Amino acid sequence: MHPSPYLAAMPWLFVLLWSTGFIVAKFGLPYAPPLTFLLLRFAGVLLVLLPLVLILRAPWPTGRVGHVALAGVLVQAGYLAGVWCAIKLGMPAGLSALIVGMQPVLTAFAAPLIGESVRGKQWIGLALGLCGVALVVANKISLIGLSTGSILLCLMALLSITAGTLYQKRYCAHFDLRTGTIIQFAASAAVVLPFAILFEGFSPALDAVQWTPNFIGALLWSILALSIGAIFLLFSLIRKSAATSVTSLLYLTPPTTALMAWLAFGEQFSWIGLVGMLLAVAGVVFVVKK
Repeated sequence: MHPSPYLAAMPWLFVLLWSTGFIVAKFGLPYAPPLTFLLLRFAGVLLVLLPLVLILRAPWPTGRVGHVALAGVLVQAGYLAGVWCAIKLGMPAGLSALIVGMQPVLTAFAAPLIGESVRGKQWIGLALGLCGVALVVANKISLIGLSTGSILLCLMALLSITAGTLYQKRYCAHFDLRTGTIIQFAASAAVVLPFAILFEGFSPALDAVQWTPNFIGALLWSILALSIGAIFLLFSLIRKSAATSVTSLLYLTPPTTALMAWLAFGEQFSWIGLVGMLLAVAGVVFVVKK
């Protein structure tokens, strides 16, 4: 039986939406501190989903709320805060993409912890994908202004999203996406808030935010397309597929982002980057093909 067109399109739609994350950062970060932006993003998700959950009477997870919340904190607060703060501190987007691009390899090494195995062909695919990502971001990597703090933040983001993906697959792969997402973003907001107050002087007045059209557009897109659309797709894929196969899709993020940046901002896209994109696609095919 062939999968429905929607199921077949889910991985590619996820890649397209997830890849806009760096574009959103480029539009939004000049107008708000990173943790403040994330708090507004988390709050926006809650404002959108909570009324829908109450109207539709969606079921809440029972006995797994703690697991759902912890997975959300790792995937949302840990990953996003790490990447966005690193970029704000001067980490080049290309280098951050390369560091976070190690996630599929880390996930593959940890797969036995959740009862999954990685075949030889998949290891070849993981290596090809990583080489492809490296080629795509090679001309965007710069060590100028690089700080220890920004490197550590990026590594924290890498470890956080890897641990969160594995934890959710192991302990709470199945829950109602509407109520589970509310729990995850509420927990993430609670974790990020004290850091935003401490390091950014966050206050309800939002004095540090410049409400420009670019910022408002970036915020709305990050709420609706990324934090709801892409996350719903990610969680659905985690339910249906092995963790290694799901995370291998993230190899396609830097090439897709590079194409988007070329179209939106006229950023350079070299022939080496094109070769890297083809390698990344080949790597993903090796990993996900049965």
